[in-house]
Amino acid sequence: MTKLIGLSGSLRQGSYNSALLRSAAGLMPDGAELAVGTIRGIPLYDADLEAAEGIPAPVTALKEAIAGSDGLLLATPEYNSSIPGVFKNAIDWLSRPNADIKRVFGGKPVALIGASQGGFGTVLSQNAWLPVIRYLGADLWNGGRLMVSRAQTVFNQDGTLADQKIEEQLRSYLEGFVAFARASRHGAAS
Repeated sequence: MTKLIGLSGSLRQGSYNSALLRSAAGLMPDGAELAVGTIRGIPLYDADLEAAEGIPAPVTALKEAIAGSDGLLLATPEYNSSIPGVFKNAIDWLSRPNADIKRVFGGKPVALIGASQGGFGTVLSQNAWLPVIRYLGADLWNGGRLMVSRAQTVFNQDGTLADQKIEEQLRSYLEGFVAFARASRHGAAS
């Protein structure tokens, strides 16, 4: 079984990116599953807090889930043409202490998806993630891109996908990423 973990970079209850991630969990190929994690409850990064209290429990739990997974799927919103601060903050915590970066992210297959109400999807946010993913030593899957534009027309009121074309694109995207994660896992085992 190929086990992926997915994170949405939005805390909003009606988030299109969280809806996209939930849809992805329901469209996984045979022999693969996507557990949807959360960045909710992660405080703002503060080195004084880290020194005084250590790594917060929600961060530790998420780090262990990522480290134990076969891949990480990031569903990124786009705020002011870049990465949402709350999402970057979560990754900053997940990379603490520095000695854990390799264990949690090193060689980890990572893929980016995103939904936006604008006409260009999340192209700028996805591009802004590239140096972060590179720094973490993760293995970005470049076999496809999924940027959902005009998300308000793509989802039903309950957050389910209403657009058959986007559903097929997401299904195809997931098949490619799962194949990449499996090849990476088998490559690491040899």
